[in-house]
Amino acid sequence: MAKLGTSGNPAIARVQTMDRATEIMVLCDKNNWKVTVGIEPDKPEDISDVERLLNPPKPMVKTITIGRNDPCICGSGKKYKQCCLK
Repeated sequence: MAKLGTSGNPAIARVQTMDRATEIMVLCDKNNWKVTVGIEPDKPEDISDVERLLNPPKPMVKTITIGRNDPCICGSGKKYKQCCLK
């Protein structure tokens, strides 16, 4: 699947006025994002794709869990419960 904002997967925005459509287009052009803007005055505004491009989700980072009986992370060679857990 193509990355959001490229020609293979353009961002889609629905706005109510021509002024708002121009504002979205200028923002996307400045960032080199491809966008399709529809002007629909009778429907609510939906710019969630553009917001996702502006604030991309943070990648998930796996946290390391240390068991009590695992070797200590400080490198002492002792068990974690006998070293740094205290």
